[in-house]
Amino acid sequence: MMMHTFLFKWKPEATEAEKERAAKSIRSFQGRIPGLLESSYSANVSPRSQGFTHGGVMKFKDKAAFEAYFVHPQHDELVAWLMPLLEAPAELDYET
Repeated sequence: MMMHTFLFKWKPEATEAEKERAAKSIRSFQGRIPGLLESSYSANVSPRSQGFTHGGVMKFKDKAAFEAYFVHPQHDELVAWLMPLLEAPAELDYET
């Protein structure tokens, strides 16, 4: 299995509507992207977050499904409008 974890630090100009759009988009991936077994996304409640305000975890059935996710049209669509709104994205990916 592959785990994909991500953190977002939004730019100040990002609106609440854009943040909610990101949440809905990310949550909609489960059941629509082959091999994505679980997906979660929410506001960060950690006091040790270093400014990252939102994040999530995705669990993929295997490395092939994980790699296919990054070239999936739904992921590409999200990245196209989301990345300009982020001050600093971070990722940690690992096999279990």
